[in-house]
Amino acid sequence: MDYAIIVVGGGHAGIEAALAGARTGCRTLMITQSLDTIGRLSCNPAVGGLAKGNIVREVDAMGGAMGQLIDRTLIQYRVLNRRRGPAVQAPRAQADKFSYSRLAKETLEAQKNLDLFMDTVTDLLVEGGRCCGVVTARGHRISAQAVVVTTGTFMDGRIFIGEYDAPEGRLGEEGAFGLGDSLRRLGFETGRLKTGTCARVDAASLDFSRMERQDGDEPIEPFSFLTPAVPKTQIPCWITYTNEKTHEIIRRGIDRSPLYGGKITGRGPRYCPSIEDKVMRFPDRERHQIFVEPEGSGTCEMYLNGLSSSLPEDVQNDFIHSIPGLENARVMRPAYAVEYDFLPPTQLLPSLESKRLGGLFFAGQTNGTSGYEEAAGQGLVAGINAVQSIRKEPPLILSRGEAYIGVLIDDLVTKGTKEPYRMFTSRAEYRLSLRHNTCDVRLTPKAAALGLCSGQRMEKLSAKIAAVAELKQALRETRLRGTNAYALLKQPGVELDSLADNVPELKNYSEDVKETVQQDIKYEGYLGREEQQVHRMEKLENLSIPAGFDYDAVGGLSSESREKLKSIMPVSISQAGRISGVRPSDLALLMVFLRRKDG
Repeated sequence: MDYAIIVVGGGHAGIEAALAGARTGCRTLMITQSLDTIGRLSCNPAVGGLAKGNIVREVDAMGGAMGQLIDRTLIQYRVLNRRRGPAVQAPRAQADKFSYSRLAKETLEAQKNLDLFMDTVTDLLVEGGRCCGVVTARGHRISAQAVVVTTGTFMDGRIFIGEYDAPEGRLGEEGAFGLGDSLRRLGFETGRLKTGTCARVDAASLDFSRMERQDGDEPIEPFSFLTPAVPKTQIPCWITYTNEKTHEIIRRGIDRSPLYGGKITGRGPRYCPSIEDKVMRFPDRERHQIFVEPEGSGTCEMYLNGLSSSLPEDVQNDFIHSIPGLENARVMRPAYAVEYDFLPPTQLLPSLESKRLGGLFFAGQTNGTSGYEEAAGQGLVAGINAVQSIRKEPPLILSRGEAYIGVLIDDLVTKGTKEPYRMFTSRAEYRLSLRHNTCDVRLTPKAAALGLCSGQRMEKLSAKIAAVAELKQALRETRLRGTNAYALLKQPGVELDSLADNVPELKNYSEDVKETVQQDIKYEGYLGREEQQVHRMEKLENLSIPAGFDYDAVGGLSSESREKLKSIMPVSISQAGRISGVRPSDLALLMVFLRRKDG
């Protein structure tokens, strides 16, 4: 056996999968088409955002790399929804995309047990119902005990710019061909999805006086729980808007759009539509917001966030020049759409292992998601579970009450997706429990048990838990206004820092500890109710359904529920209940049948 684990692809899912494999002691190989584009921020050079920032911190809490990579390369930091409750707040950082990619490659190169190899995987090796390696375009046959596929937008990828199209996964980068055919020969279903990116323009050609300046927040709160501080000089972003002239130019050129002309068949992301989609679907909107964001500190390229398009370059130039501040913009890279093969994720177990072929895992955009963060979370779990399968140990399954990553994977494997899936806080039932400053408490002990966390990380977590407990006790023991500081903090409008004169111990604690304590106390009642709901859900999760269960043996099931259950093959009653189309009455029948069988 050449390797324990082979990871196909060098994007954000591939990075986390490869590091997870290598850091747990398995000899791991990453195969990627280009060693120069590892960790590339293909679209918006930013990490984090609503729910996505929580995923980055979850990845970090479990020993992943994304949090530390963005901490070291960010050029602007903001907390979104700061004026709203903690359940929907999230960090977001603009990255120096070139530094991010370089640092990602350096991190992989420095990792013990990990090799990098530049080639294209075109086929899979199969023996005894398991994937046991890969075949590359240059004829290499490389064996492994587990394979993790993270092909992103490259599997049978094709880009579109008006009448122009090319077999590429990114502009100027050849697509990956052969693997999709191999998967279909092996019986896998594949589909087509579409995503896109925006034009890049020369900062020297822009008139920033006609735009709104957007500065970063201070202080910068690190994404990684290991980063002590991020002392950075931040670079501003800018805001401008489309107008009726912009929209008219787009309407006039819509017949030349491959999206509306039928050349693109894959469905695009509902929550991040192209500018032509926005204009055609929302004709009453007078303007659309555009964020003009730097690509890095060492480049003049600016990213026009909100202007994703597949229209011809002459139409792009015209509508860009109609926008305030962009009248003389020099386009350095055009916007384009990319269509690619994906694997409908209901073909996967909650471990992200294929139901059809043992030892074969899938992660990232290959599973129908959008976004670097969603990819990283899946890559980490797939890498961990590749190791677990080799060791013949139970897989890591994160529940919906434990992590946004758990919500993400459960949604994918239970409900599937027909469009690029994007994580939102609204998808999580227990989002107050999943806030970004508690990721380490929830997940680091799990990672430590798997051998993914350093002693330093566990020591830091233990110190934080102790500090939170100490500060809460100090607040209980401080009497003021006829009660104690702990109870007083629950009142609306009372903030922890306003009690500093009465609680001198506050000066001894970090902002992270104080924020955690304040949120724990203020939302104690809500958190208690969420915890009860999570416990009820866990009871249903513990009602497992045996692998290969015969649903035809359960009398009285409706034909629709039976068909859905046989298709998804849920691993628990809880998962079965989340399948669209499964009736509550059928779920009750299934529970009775399983209990009788166990009895």
